[in-house]
Amino acid sequence: MPVPEPRVLSDFAGQWQVVRKITAKAAPEATFEGTALWTPEGGGMAYAETGVMRLAGKPPMQAERRYFWAEDLSVYFQDGRFFHQVPGAGGQAQHWCDPDSYTVVYDFSGWPQFRATWQVSGPRKDYVSDTLYTRC
Repeated sequence: MPVPEPRVLSDFAGQWQVVRKITAKAAPEATFEGTALWTPEGGGMAYAETGVMRLAGKPPMQAERRYFWAEDLSVYFQDGRFFHQVPGAGGQAQHWCDPDSYTVVYDFSGWPQFRATWQVSGPRKDYVSDTLYTRC
């Protein structure tokens, strides 16, 4: 079976459907459905995600998040702090947000659909966030 080429920033350009399931050990399940849009900005790409978050027993709510993706697939928070670097061939990356640890696995094997699964653990947070991206 041929090894797929590593992803590069331009591969993500455009709009994607986002479906996310968040499973916490001590909280009800949550889901998010919406879109993610990567648009060229300042030598990289702005990432804007918007949609509807549903928490068990609560009314649906609008949710959004924004990041900046650099050419080398480094991801930054809106305030410019480094978040993590996406492995172009897929695989694992980490982020430490004291006192909790965030570990993500990117799976590009079904490109142009891909998955990002975050395992978050620590004294304040304990959940798995599984996101499927499908190009629109």
